[in-house]
Amino acid sequence: MGCMACFRKQQRINELEWKLEQSEAKVRSLERTTKEGLFGSATPSSKLPVKANSLEDRQALRGGARAGHTGHGRKAVRPEQAGRVEAVRVEARTCPRCGAGLQSEGPRKRTVTDLRPVETAKVLYRLERKVCPKCGRRVEAKPPGTLPRSLYSNAFLSYVAEQHYLWGTPLGRIEQQTGVGIGALIAGQKRLAELLAPAVERLAAQYRRSPVKHADETGWRTDGRNGYAWLFATGAISLFRFRQSRSAAVAAEVFGPRRLPGVLVVDRYNAYNRAPVALQYCLAHLKRDVDDLARQFPEQSEVAAFVESLSPLLAEAMGLRGLKLPRKEFDRRAAHLKRRIVAIVRRPSQHPAIQRMQDIFHLHRKRLYHWARDPAIPAENNLAERDLRPLVIARKVSFGSQSEAGALTRETLMTLLHTLKKRTSASGVAPALNAALDHIAQNPSADPWVALFGPNPRNPALTDQE
Repeated sequence: MGCMACFRKQQRINELEWKLEQSEAKVRSLERTTKEGLFGSATPSSKLPVKANSLEDRQALRGGARAGHTGHGRKAVRPEQAGRVEAVRVEARTCPRCGAGLQSEGPRKRTVTDLRPVETAKVLYRLERKVCPKCGRRVEAKPPGTLPRSLYSNAFLSYVAEQHYLWGTPLGRIEQQTGVGIGALIAGQKRLAELLAPAVERLAAQYRRSPVKHADETGWRTDGRNGYAWLFATGAISLFRFRQSRSAAVAAEVFGPRRLPGVLVVDRYNAYNRAPVALQYCLAHLKRDVDDLARQFPEQSEVAAFVESLSPLLAEAMGLRGLKLPRKEFDRRAAHLKRRIVAIVRRPSQHPAIQRMQDIFHLHRKRLYHWARDPAIPAENNLAERDLRPLVIARKVSFGSQSEAGALTRETLMTLLHTLKKRTSASGVAPALNAALDHIAQNPSADPWVALFGPNPRNPALTDQE
């Protein structure tokens, strides 16, 4: 038997080694916080305390075409494609070098992209009125492209909505462009949102029936109070909600109580766990957590081996559907990937950090592998994060909504405009909205849903996607 003194010395050594390991972990954590911000690798680029310079080999690269590349040049547009065709004459009659008379050799075509500044114009309509000699009823012509009792045309309202709620242009800038005060701009957009609000619930119903759904959330201040902006999205729908709460009640408001078809792709935020739909957790978030282990424990060989084996498989799983493989080949490779991931997370481990990560895979195994059975189901939540990006930019510019009414207006119009963008094109949003408003102006009882998204003669490019 060993002596008691030696035992106590070894006990003290173990205690000091444990404290040293804990101190080193805290130092590494502080160093990472200093470099990467409060949220580590999840910190947005705009919040990084220190932004690294680009690599030297990148700095050495020169812009422009490759040496020896002949290029293609700019092609002149055809006359029927041009907005206008102008003839520009040479004023000189004699050669500026020798003084000889100049002779015409025909025009040379040159295409120039010109800018038309935003202009507003007051339009005075003389509306014809007629009266029935029998019953005395008066009939008056309606001003074209204008809603009843509206001071601003549908084209004007559509332009402001697109610029502010789709592209994030501040209302102050739009006031400078148009000469219309901010108060009038806000009132016009509020009326627009109230008119089109019934179409939002139809979009929510479509979202619930979609085979693949996404959801995400980010911070948003309303009337000076912290709150959240929620996004529920598909490839053809962007459904926004602005609420003070980040609780599961907001998700329940959108999903409803009944069991839904399809799969919902989310991060591991608890608010979605009660949604009545199958969940697919975002592997990008899991991969980031796995990669963080290597930074937290750089000297642990077991951790390094775990990260090196699991992280590439998660990346391969996320990129598999982008390869556009034949279905049989996709099923074969997806099943193989799943087996390899499962084998790694079931492998016995000694390090507590690895065990915690493996526990996530064990406890949520029913929410991690839907991507392996259907190429239509993504393994990451990139669609929702991309759709949230314009809102994040708007938050940096406006710092949020000034009132609950303003948040509700933003909720309605962002939902409709971003959905129109997905179903038409970036340049077709304002024309589509303008056509819908013209349709409603001519038919006051028209369904806003049909005017915006249904097959109607004003919007022939749109089809009902229910």
